[in-house]
Amino acid sequence: MQIHDVTRRGQKHDKRKRVGRGVGSGHGKTATRGHKGQRSRSGDHPRLGFEGGQMPLYRRMPKRGFTNARFKKHYTLVNVGALEVFEPGSTVDLAAVLERGLARRTGDMLKVLGQGEIGHALTVRAHRFSASAAEKITAAGGSAETLD
Repeated sequence: MQIHDVTRRGQKHDKRKRVGRGVGSGHGKTATRGHKGQRSRSGDHPRLGFEGGQMPLYRRMPKRGFTNARFKKHYTLVNVGALEVFEPGSTVDLAAVLERGLARRTGDMLKVLGQGEIGHALTVRAHRFSASAAEKITAAGGSAETLD
């Protein structure tokens, strides 16, 4: 490798390969698709999961027993330390957490975890609390209200 192969000279990305623009480009005629065959045709490609006739992975995997994946509860998680941004005495719920941008919405229920410290009293209304989170909130003079 040479140094002139490494430098970008102020360019962030490689130039896009323009195919099918004449033989002079080096990528003309078949436009890098080769001759004949499924991948050479426009609009034609094998369906998702197709492995060239080999038994596809989703059919090779055993499918036995019970799975609870469809009924799993999804929680939006936030740590106690992140709640420090709220004013003392304010009420914190899922809507308030999302409005402040403290967490991305990953579920319709809020769970408060115990990482970090909180220095003032807050009323926190969530569906679940870790034991350490509830302990830290009450130790700061606040209350941890569990929702249904």
